[in-house]
Amino acid sequence: MKWRYQEHLIYYEHGEVMIEIKDDWCKGCGICIERCPVDALEESDKLNKKGIRPPRLKEENECNYCRLCELICPDLAITVIPDKEVKKDMKKILLSPAGGKNK
Repeated sequence: MKWRYQEHLIYYEHGEVMIEIKDDWCKGCGICIERCPVDALEESDKLNKKGIRPPRLKEENECNYCRLCELICPDLAITVIPDKEVKKDMKKILLSPAGGKNK
C-alpha cells in the first residue's frame, strides 16, 4: 500500500482506489473504525492539531471500497476516490434496472 502526505491530507492508495483522510478535520469519534464491515481502518500513530489520532488504512486490509466510512463520517474527513475504470463499472451497476435485463 502506498501513501503520501500533503499538508493536512493523507492519501492511501490501495489497489484501484485512493482514500483521502483530512487529518485535521477528524475529531476522533472512531465511528469509521467501528463500522467498517471489513475492519480495514485503525487509529493512526500520528496526532493531528487537535491531539487526536485520525484513522488510517491498515497495512493488511480487505478494503472493498464500499464508501461506508465516507458516508458515516460526521466531519466529512474521509473521501474514497475510485479509479476511472472502477467508476465506470460502478456506474453500469447503478444504472442497471433492478430485476430486469439491460437492453
